[in-house]
Amino acid sequence: MDITSKENAQSRADQITAFQAELAAAEHDAVLSLSREQYSAITQYHNDLLSQLSSIFDIDSSHQQKQLSLGMKIASFIGALGMAASIFFLFYQFWGNLSTTQQVAILISAPILGLFMTIYAASKEKTGYFSKLFGLVTLSCFVLNLSMFGQIFNITPTPNALLIWAIFAFLLAYAADARLLLAVGIISISAFLSAQTGTWGGGYWISFGERPENFFPIALLLLLASCLSHQQFVGFRPIYRVFSMLFFFIPVLILSNWGAISYLNLSTATIEILYQITGFVMSAGAIWLGIKKAWPDMVNTGNVFFTIFLYTKIYDWWWELMPKYLFFLVIGLSAILMLLIFKRLRNAAISTGQEVKK
Repeated sequence: MDITSKENAQSRADQITAFQAELAAAEHDAVLSLSREQYSAITQYHNDLLSQLSSIFDIDSSHQQKQLSLGMKIASFIGALGMAASIFFLFYQFWGNLSTTQQVAILISAPILGLFMTIYAASKEKTGYFSKLFGLVTLSCFVLNLSMFGQIFNITPTPNALLIWAIFAFLLAYAADARLLLAVGIISISAFLSAQTGTWGGGYWISFGERPENFFPIALLLLLASCLSHQQFVGFRPIYRVFSMLFFFIPVLILSNWGAISYLNLSTATIEILYQITGFVMSAGAIWLGIKKAWPDMVNTGNVFFTIFLYTKIYDWWWELMPKYLFFLVIGLSAILMLLIFKRLRNAAISTGQEVKK
């Protein structure tokens, strides 16, 4: 048994459940008939394997367990939000009654204590619910603490705070195997690098969002990060890919409609046409690459943005020229055309899979 992560273990357990259901259906339809010894051997093998996987990775081996796990995830997230809000209001309720030394001591010790609690919970608990809860609370304390430090010592706001938040969020994400914390770290580091790109371009760091092209470097870095091995963190690579595409396609979409805010020294119309072509080509390329690599996250994101680019251009071209009923008819027909194209791609993928099996 070569299974190195909880996601792989859960996938294997789902395969076993599906196999048992299909075996029962085949026997019911008299397609297959196993002897009692064969059936007992298969059942015992699967039971032993599920027991081993459950003891190592704490997987869900039934539909009821999956429902309970979903409830535990929701409860863990709500608990983290509640505790973070409680700490926030606790700080502001009693903060003025503490001396500066006491305030600094609390600000330093709170995130450190939370970090050790997160690491300890991750090492002792296989499910990871409590470690994720402690991680979210610890990150909230850390962000709040830096803000309080700035108020106490009257520190000028800088983008370096975003970098520190990102580093701490990444540390907690990999310690607790928490995708939400990874997303927070990605957003923080993206804001920091975009702000730095904006300052290199001569702007003030807090206005980095006024130039969408500031996000292109972080999109490339996130795409490269998704290529790294994450064997113990299987769900991390899709998050890197999705955020990479978001930080690329959203600026392209903005610039394809408002070219005046671009760094390019070209006419506004030329810039918009350039980014419109880029949006269509890159979103179609993302769909192709996602299908080839079997990355559904990339396929879905590429589909979303290709559709947005398509309907944006349809609106630009025909909204003022066509009667409204004809305009929406064009939209409906284009949707049907895309449906037919995706159906052909799906049938081609099925045919390829069947040929590989043969």
